[in-house]
Amino acid sequence: MADKDMQHFDRRTFLKATGAAGAAAATSGVAAATPGREPGPKKDEILVGVSAGQGDVEQKVAQHVPGNAEVVHTNDNLRYAAVKFPSSASEKAKANFIDAVTSKDGIKYAEKNKTHQTQLTPNDPQFGDQYAPQQVQSDDAWDTTLGDSSVTIAVVDTGAQYDHPDLEGNYKSNPGYDFVDNDSDPYPDVPQDEYHGTHVSGCAAAVVDNGTGVAGQGNSSLINGRALDENGSGSTSDIADAVEWAADQGADIINMSLGGGGYTDTMKNAVSYAVNNGALPICAAGNDGSSSVSYPAAYDECMAISAVDSNENLASFSQYGSSVDLAAPGVDVLSTTTETRGSYEKLSGTSMATPVTSGVAGLTLAQHDLTNSELRSHLKNTAKDIGLSSDKQGAGQVNAYNAVTTTPGDGGDGGDGGDGGDGGDSTSTTVSDSLSSSYDYDDWEWNWEYSSPSQVVVELSGPTDADFDLYINTGTTANATPSDYDYASYSTNSQEKITIDNPDDSTAMQIDVDSYSGSGSYDLTITEYQ
Repeated sequence: MADKDMQHFDRRTFLKATGAAGAAAATSGVAAATPGREPGPKKDEILVGVSAGQGDVEQKVAQHVPGNAEVVHTNDNLRYAAVKFPSSASEKAKANFIDAVTSKDGIKYAEKNKTHQTQLTPNDPQFGDQYAPQQVQSDDAWDTTLGDSSVTIAVVDTGAQYDHPDLEGNYKSNPGYDFVDNDSDPYPDVPQDEYHGTHVSGCAAAVVDNGTGVAGQGNSSLINGRALDENGSGSTSDIADAVEWAADQGADIINMSLGGGGYTDTMKNAVSYAVNNGALPICAAGNDGSSSVSYPAAYDECMAISAVDSNENLASFSQYGSSVDLAAPGVDVLSTTTETRGSYEKLSGTSMATPVTSGVAGLTLAQHDLTNSELRSHLKNTAKDIGLSSDKQGAGQVNAYNAVTTTPGDGGDGGDGGDGGDGGDSTSTTVSDSLSSSYDYDDWEWNWEYSSPSQVVVELSGPTDADFDLYINTGTTANATPSDYDYASYSTNSQEKITIDNPDDSTAMQIDVDSYSGSGSYDLTITEYQ
């Protein structure tokens, strides 16, 4: 296939499209699990992704399924099907199926339905004074705002005791959905064992100033997508469905205090869907103490949160690395728990640091009208440098007072200088073109408008009946390709978005719009922040 001529995407030669629309967002109802599916890990399942324009997902996959397996679940928005093999099937048989089905036209990927766990490091429960809200200065921010019920935080986790005396005031009247048991009630099945989601909910938004128990970071509204079972384990498919559901409910923030299983296309597509629909996924860095963060925190779409203690030292269990965005208190954090466990307890983990950050994010949105990209940058721009290296604290420890009282775009005292993509100077351009077939692609070159831009957002909006992908290289003159890229977004449709903080502007940015399947016109929008 011959490459098209390189397009010099020089900003000054295109009409500025201020406020250009982001990627188109599909809407749908709850993508419920098939009745009768067992909760928790699903080790005998293979998830198969189907490109847009390839017809019915279940029919497309079913024709390639061997006789000893069956399609047991589909998600039409994320366009995947779960294929279940009998427990007696060998790993080789599953691997052979993956190899065979991915060779078929229209099948974009096949992967194991991996297991994710809560990111909690438990210790002996104890009562005591809180320190997390004070350490991130939420109590100082409350002089400005206590939060706003119009801001919604979705907790994708175990079930949560939404009628807890210190949570019911902030949980919505329709508190969520249970993707584990396939019903509309995300209440814990076994409250003595299933308390993680209740604790996470309280870290974010236990009711402030109600004369009861503890305080979260602010009075945001809460909903719970129950995707983990009583043991704190859950499958990729249940979690992905819950993330999609949360975005469809209009969640501003999606808290994911969970991880493990490594990279999967299904989860990548779910968090991309969430971002494209206006939500900000905030995720736990992980608890094995290693020098790289776990997934889903490691996806570019997500904010990765490390944990520090009351002395603002990195927790011994906290994972760290270049993907860390922010740090937050995560050691001996006192929060709500199920009433059968005593209503309040201290727990440790990046699971706790994550909802502290989510709660601050919600408090910030009560004061400032920000997009998810702007919110992400503002939180980093106003973070507090606590003297740790950037791979341990990211931009710094999240700080509610700075986030609430600083005008977006004015900056703050972030640990690494922060970002400016939160309402400061920006410039946006949209260019339109088309691809003719699955063999077609366009290479674009973006010449930077600003010196040392703080952030760039690249959005692709293509036809609904095709599958276009987006690839980017920075710091090189080499074209981006599906096999050679620094950043990528390749869901099963043509709505893609890539956000790059502090991009390498030593060379023009190389952008590849690639047709995986189908044809049609597309819009490519680049927004650059100073």
